[in-house]
Amino acid sequence: MLSLQRRAMLAGSAGLLAAPSIARAQPVKPRLTAISQWSAGSDGAAITALGKKFEERGGVWQHSPVPGFTTDMMNKLRAQIMSGDPPACSQLKGPEIAAWSKIAPTVDLDAIVAAAGYEKVVSPDLARLHKPGGKWAALPLQVYRTNALYLSKRALDRAKADKLPTTWAEFNALAEKMKSGGVAHPVANGGARPDDGQKFEAALAGISPTAYRAAIMQLDAKALNGPEVRAAFAQVRKIADWMDPNTAAQHYSTHLAPFIAGDMGMMIQGGWAQGVLLNAGFKLDDFIIAPGPTDNGKPVFLLNADAFIFWQRKEADLQAGQKLMAELVMDPAIQTMYSQITGSIPVRSDVDLSGPGWSDGQRETASTLKGAIAADQAVLSLAHNMAQENGMTAAMIDVITEFVKNRAITPEQGAKRLAEAVEGAR
Repeated sequence: MLSLQRRAMLAGSAGLLAAPSIARAQPVKPRLTAISQWSAGSDGAAITALGKKFEERGGVWQHSPVPGFTTDMMNKLRAQIMSGDPPACSQLKGPEIAAWSKIAPTVDLDAIVAAAGYEKVVSPDLARLHKPGGKWAALPLQVYRTNALYLSKRALDRAKADKLPTTWAEFNALAEKMKSGGVAHPVANGGARPDDGQKFEAALAGISPTAYRAAIMQLDAKALNGPEVRAAFAQVRKIADWMDPNTAAQHYSTHLAPFIAGDMGMMIQGGWAQGVLLNAGFKLDDFIIAPGPTDNGKPVFLLNADAFIFWQRKEADLQAGQKLMAELVMDPAIQTMYSQITGSIPVRSDVDLSGPGWSDGQRETASTLKGAIAADQAVLSLAHNMAQENGMTAAMIDVITEFVKNRAITPEQGAKRLAEAVEGAR
């Protein structure tokens, strides 16, 4: 945390976002300093395309990507804030928005959000996350579902299967059928920490979104020690046993070629996998995107949303750049462009996904989100720092990763260790 002296210095030197009238009176060339973890693949292509749009509007785009997990980007952000030189905006999401807004002053975006009518087209849960203290400080750009189920068409053919699984029992039966049909590894997930977290959150939310909300989002001790959490660990063990045992810490993308070839069958991933698959040269005809398994017959949506938080700067060109960036992030055309590159869906609920450029998977994702919200089964992703702050997330994912890697740990032990990790991290 910053010292009170440092906070005072930052607050005293920070300027407010330039009002349109001031911008007209004293025109400056908009400039934006931004940091994110997006440097390659579809994410890199999308942020580059956004930068080009910024430049087309007369701005100077200065993006500094920090490849790796979110924590790496946060370390750079912390260093810049501590030195008194925060970026004009940075990637940030979930509860971290509220936590970090206490470290350094943020821009009050209320006026520009109101002028754009943005709050009316953003889901209430997302709006709350981006309004720490009741004021808009960050803007969500795209939404991902982290429990999407990807199926290899060639693996389905090998298994002689024509029905997509909708429950965990059906998922397990299809995995066994794939194995018997010659599919070497029925599950194609990777072994990185977020991937391990996704296996668990998809399992628990699919078994009971109510238990997920209580245990993972509310950290309720009774729920953490409940039967649903133990059942989720048991399901994760099955998933891990169907994976390549040599996955170790590999990124899931290393398995995309064998997945498309039918040597691996299913993958539990976010919508970004569509963008990565297409960016790698594969076709939509090679795979199917379906909702993740759910045992109560109602749609479940594990929500992950990327956003930009805006940090106060005194420089007129950076203030003008922040205003331009905010306008672009909220623009339906920009959200369309961005999501069509990455495989996400727009945050805006009023974007029409019926036209060209959208996949059936994205249309289904948008439809599932609406259904999950209506059924109160839209929950926030643990693996991608939406459900908890970074410290708590790290403690919980440590337990899950160890469980995935160490088959000697029983589901009962996994559940017990998770509850202990939560208690220790409080």
